Amino acid sequence: MEKTTQNALWIEIKNVIGAIKSISTVIADHKGNITHIEQIGQKENAYLYLEIEGVENFTKLVKDMQKLNVAVNVTTVPTFANVYGKRVIVIGGGAQIAEVAKGAISEADRHNLRGEKISVDTIPLIGENEIAEAVRAVARLPRAKIVILAGAIMGGEITEAVKEVQKQGIPVVSLNMAGSVPEVADLVVTDPIQAGVMSVMHIADTAKFTIAKQKGHRY
Repeated sequence: MEKTTQNALWIEIKNVIGAIKSISTVIADHKGNITHIEQIGQKENAYLYLEIEGVENFTKLVKDMQKLNVAVNVTTVPTFANVYGKRVIVIGGGAQIAEVAKGAISEADRHNLRGEKISVDTIPLIGENEIAEAVRAVARLPRAKIVILAGAIMGGEITEAVKEVQKQGIPVVSLNMAGSVPEVADLVVTDPIQAGVMSVMHIADTAKFTIAKQKGHRY
């Protein structure tokens, strides 16, 4: 009997009432637990991406899923964790982000060549409220492991947002900038390239660096 801990499905379903209920019922019948779900498309058919754990016979689950009238196509796919891995999120000014990303991508490449999966996401933004909401949203992003704030000045509502994501277990690295964000960040780094490098090293399993030992320091 096939036994798995985490699998993923890409399902094309008819966009009708009760379709998701039918899908989830089959998963429950196989003692599966949905750990991540995304729905794409709202026309005649929709697509579901599901990550499921706890199913002993995943092949049987797929066969039962394919028997549903609402299921157009059911395909087993790699999980996002296996494809994209841990995520580094960089938020702030475009010029600073570009430099941070340069360091983060270079370091991620080094670890990915050794079997890791680390991806880097960036969003250039201006405005206190816009940046604060982006920071808060990091806690809702799947696989987000660290956030880097890159700019010339950040404080106020952004500082409060930093405190909130830290409570969710996500460390925050800040460039050495004006404002109150550097005062609450887990690590402050002046060189943007080095900020990207150190952030990736913190989340990489193949590195020994940890922000916990550097907390409160400025570089």
